[in-house]
This record gives sequence, C-alpha cells and structure tokens, in this order.
Amino acid sequence: MSERPVYYFDNNATTRVAPEVVEAMLPFLQEFWGNPSSAYRFGAQVAKHVESARARVAELIHADPREVVFTSCGTESNNAAIHSALVHNPAKRHVVTTAVEHSANVNFCEYLQKRGFEVTFLPVEPDGSLDIHLLEQSIRPDTAIVSVMLANNETGVLFPIEEISAICRSKGVLCHTDAVQTPGKMKLDVKSLGVDFLSLSAHKLHAPKGIGMLYVKRRTKFQPYVIGGHQENGRRGGTENVANIVGFGRAAELAMNSVSDENTRVRGLRDRLENTILSTIPNTLRNGARDERLPNTTNVCFEFVEAEAILLKLDLLGICASSGSACTTGSLDPSHVLSAMGLTPMRARGSVRFSLGIYNTSEDVDFLLRHMAKIVGDLRAISPLSPEHPDNDKYDIEAARAKHEADLAQALGEKQR
Repeated sequence: MSERPVYYFDNNATTRVAPEVVEAMLPFLQEFWGNPSSAYRFGAQVAKHVESARARVAELIHADPREVVFTSCGTESNNAAIHSALVHNPAKRHVVTTAVEHSANVNFCEYLQKRGFEVTFLPVEPDGSLDIHLLEQSIRPDTAIVSVMLANNETGVLFPIEEISAICRSKGVLCHTDAVQTPGKMKLDVKSLGVDFLSLSAHKLHAPKGIGMLYVKRRTKFQPYVIGGHQENGRRGGTENVANIVGFGRAAELAMNSVSDENTRVRGLRDRLENTILSTIPNTLRNGARDERLPNTTNVCFEFVEAEAILLKLDLLGICASSGSACTTGSLDPSHVLSAMGLTPMRARGSVRFSLGIYNTSEDVDFLLRHMAKIVGDLRAISPLSPEHPDNDKYDIEAARAKHEADLAQALGEKQR
C-alpha cells in the first residue's frame, strides 16, 4: 500500500533535504570519514572539503570564508553573537532586540535579564514593522549589541537591517541579524547589510538539521560560545560535523540559484493561496505587511476558530502547516509575534502560517484550497464564538469570548504550576 502524499506548506519550520545535497553528503558518511583536524592525509583531505564548503557558504552571503564559523544551528549562532558582545564589553550590560524575534533570541534575552543584564524588547507596528526612530532612541551608552531579525519567521515581514546597522555604527554598537529565513528567498550581502554578526541555519535551505553558521565580520572581537579544541580557528570547539557542513555548502550553491524561482513562481503560488482564502472565506485577514515580506510566507487569521483545530483537520488530509514557530509548538500561549502586533489572544490563536518552497506545485495549492473553506466552515458551525453557529442568536458572543479566554488562561496557569 502506498503512503499518503504529503502537501507541505511549512517550509519556514524546516525544508526537505535536496537530493543534490544528499548526494554530496554520502561520501563523507561512507568513505571520507576521517577527522579533519588530524595531521595525516586521510584527515587532511576531509579538511579540504570542509574549507570548500565554507567558501560556498561565504559566497551565499558575499563574505570572506574566514568570516564564517560553523555552528550546530541558528539558535547557537544567535546566542553566540549576543554572548560574545557582552563578554567583550563587560561594562556594557544592555541589549536591544525586538518583541517579535525567534524564541532563540527572546528566551536567551530573558535568561540574561534574570542574571542582571538589561534588555529592551522593541514593540512593532500592527503590520509587524519596526519604528526605526524608537530603536535609535533605545540605544544607550551601555548598549553592547542590537539584534534584529532580517525576516520574521511567522509573518515573513522584513526589517531594514541596512538602516539599523548604520545607526549602530554611528553609535559604536555591535549589530547582529538573524537571517535564518532568508537564503534562497532574497539575495544576501553582508557588506551591504553592514552587520557585525549574521546567523543562518542549514535546514531552512534544503540541507540537514544540526548545522548552522555565524558570520563574524573581520576585526570584530569574538569570544567562543562553545569552548573546547581549536576547531574553526579557535572560534568554536568540537569536532566538525563534516557531512552536514558539506551538505550546507552544496545547499548554499543551490540557494543562490533559487532566488529567482522563489520571487516569481513561489511568490505567485503564495499570492494565489492567500488571495483565494481572503476572498472566498469570510472573516479572514492577513497578519503582517503585504509587500515588505518574504515571497513564500502568508499568515492568515481565521476568526472564531482555533488554529490547532484547523491544523488537525489539515493533517488528516496530509497537509502540513503551522500556527507559528515550530520551536513553540505545544504552548498554550498565543504567538508572541502576533500578540506584539496587537492581535487579540483569540485572533492570534486562530492564525495559521503557510510557508511555501521550491518543491511546492500548483497542484499542492489547488488541493489545499479545495478543502480549506469546508474545514473552516465546519469548525465555525460548532463554535459558539462564531456568527455561523446555527444557534448563535442564543449566545452572548462577548460573554462567550470572555469565558473562552478565561478558560485558556486557567489551563495555562495549571500547566505552569
């Protein structure tokens, strides 16, 4: 019996490993398995392939290969950049970031707060954009680093990193950007961006999980986050994950060639999906800016229903989507990104993210659209919060909403206890 087909619309969570990447990796799992730090030829030849991959990843972001440090993931890269800035400037104990960063930044900054550091979490506008003037005003003499993502993982909204880094330079403050969501979707040039640190994660660009990268601008002081041997020119300890590094390098090559496809074909699929949902399903709205965002991402609020219920019904059909970051799945809290944009808890919990990729087809979108309206309609028919409920005239909708929020708050409190 053949397996049920998968219709994958969650590429911001992770991506399918490209066949070309698997092919590039296999020799380093089967033949060239030596330690690249070894002095003998068997190890040295592996080291050459690591450096070749480093050059390819550097080319992806227009950097010098010597500025590329391989890490385990985007989370480690983000943490390492902020950690280094604070260690090298012990008198500077203040960090500026945004309220819509990935949990890798938000949770690390909250951890820092518990240890006596100060963090400013900048608010965002209702469309998810950032007030640059407020950011500039938030930088203080004791600010060590400003960390702002290049593209939001939930809404796809883009931030003006070039402008932000220019402000940081004028104030003598380090600048880091989490660019994890951008490779293959937009051109990256660290020289134009002007940042001191930039994070990437290979599994977002059709390479394996467990390998990431931190760009460290030349002559920027850097304190290793992982202490061990002298790997990565002393900037990260631990034996190199050779097969994954090689895969990352091959994926970087492919990503440079996919930007055009992402910005034409994939953008067209995204727009058709989004526009059809918004025009055919009542009480829906797009979360985030329409234009200044990634070409593959749409985040839609379906009023009066829970996103988790929608996702369960989609899953029964083999359709993969999400209600936000995969790193927060299982939380009873509404999305911190959507909450920061001013959505009510109920609207935030009724929002679904669809993120497309180069392997999506027009047939995939057709299949999703064929089922979406019925799924939402069926759920609204049994929701006392919905005007589509057959007995909605018997309900005090506002009272029902208030009880709904109270019940969820109680459930959250019980979970935290």
